[in-house]
Amino acid sequence: MDAVSNLEALNDTSATVIGGGFGGLSTACYLADAGSDVTLVEKNEQLGGRASVLEEDGFKFDMGPSWYLMPDVFERFFGHFGRSPDEYYSLNRLDPHYRIYWKDGDKIDVVPDIEQNKRNFEEYESGAGEALEEYLEESEFTYDVGMEHFVYEDRPNLTDYMNPQVARHSRGLALIGSMQDHVEDYFSNPKLQQLMQYTLVFLGGSPHNTPALYNLMSHVDFNMGVYYPDGGTSAVVDGIVKMGEELGVEYVTDAPVTEIVGRRGGFAVRTEDGQQFLPDLVVSDADYQHTEQELLSPEKRQYDDDYWESRTMAPSAFLMYMGVEGDVDELEHHTLVLPEDWDPHFDQIFDDPAWPDDPAYYLCVPSETDESVAPEGHSNLFVLVPVAAGLEDTPELRSEYRDLILEDIAENTGADLRDRMVFEEMFSVSEFADRYNSYQGTALGLAHTLTQTALFRPPHSSDAVDGLYFTGSNTTPGIGVPMCLISGQLTAEAMAEEEQEQARTGLIWQTPPVSVKPRHT
Repeated sequence: MDAVSNLEALNDTSATVIGGGFGGLSTACYLADAGSDVTLVEKNEQLGGRASVLEEDGFKFDMGPSWYLMPDVFERFFGHFGRSPDEYYSLNRLDPHYRIYWKDGDKIDVVPDIEQNKRNFEEYESGAGEALEEYLEESEFTYDVGMEHFVYEDRPNLTDYMNPQVARHSRGLALIGSMQDHVEDYFSNPKLQQLMQYTLVFLGGSPHNTPALYNLMSHVDFNMGVYYPDGGTSAVVDGIVKMGEELGVEYVTDAPVTEIVGRRGGFAVRTEDGQQFLPDLVVSDADYQHTEQELLSPEKRQYDDDYWESRTMAPSAFLMYMGVEGDVDELEHHTLVLPEDWDPHFDQIFDDPAWPDDPAYYLCVPSETDESVAPEGHSNLFVLVPVAAGLEDTPELRSEYRDLILEDIAENTGADLRDRMVFEEMFSVSEFADRYNSYQGTALGLAHTLTQTALFRPPHSSDAVDGLYFTGSNTTPGIGVPMCLISGQLTAEAMAEEEQEQARTGLIWQTPPVSVKPRHT
């Protein structure tokens, strides 16, 4: 039976969810459906967190997530509430899934037809077509077992892994070793190795620091397909928000939270403009580090500054949103531009932070699929370059890097955008820190290194404040829109379990009175 069917213990509680990213939106839906009185409080003017929207001069840009992967997760999420995604938005499967340009002039399209992909691989390395088939079989096995027993089931403690059932389910999974080592067992050609690992950028890691377990992403990529929701990722946000409203969630925007005080049964959540919410339970989808270091008093923090400074953060990003005249036929909806050797780029993210000299980057052109996102006769696109979190990004540095990237695009794809731009805006480390309170300006959160995966990520339930919970990319299962949707489920389950424990032991909320300020009207 699906664990989320056991949320009845949350009935007649009240909860404030801080942050309207996918983790917060998901958690709010589960809580409201279970009978909790839910208010979601969002810092910015839009819901969606990093899935913000920029609209200007007839262009509509998804500012954050732009890949719709793992459609089964969305179907399962909406299905819990007796609904389906197609009640809220429409999907198009992309063909090709994406295009890759290498900087030696080579290019390849990854397509829905697996047999065509096998033939393409064979052109790079004898036997690579059969190796791809074997790799994807293992990837599918890892996905099926990993999702059901290690993603949808939260295992926050070491003892959770020390039982025969876990050993049985984990048998055959590539649990240790790096992705680079794992991929080298199948492919010798460096370009094919890159093809099997580019999705690591979505996890905030590199081939050398991400566990081999994440070979499951190739099943997601090659077998399950890449989709585009009409209207962009914002259509998915709007759909979840609408469903939340139907379930009874109340949304409050333009309300930065400044303080969390109290404990289970007697919290006060206070905002910059004087609003105050008085729930039984609190969930934070805001940045984990920001929540603990800025919204809680020192004695109520689980982690100190040394802990966060010792973590490996996923990259930040240098982004350029561009509206251009005419078409950009050289680019597909999703296009990657890669140097033949991308190790120096990863070194300049994780080992010796600097603006990448020879960058790998991603281009998204949604107007190739959706005419509504650009004025007639124009194209909508953005470029994303992964850069180190915490990197200095002065206007002068950004301007220089802008010119470098535009020249690189023209040289390696043939799409010269420099004299065709009618709209342009940059977004980088500083904006991630300011707009999303993101630690060190990371675009994603904690990277999925071996020591920051599963039980090694911060927990959903605070062990310092009774009744305070966390959701989103910094906890389990981790980074990415599908993972954040699942995080909402895991958070709600943790809350219900602790409510059940309260009822079972007969504990009564005995909370010191909270200093109540007048509610803003």
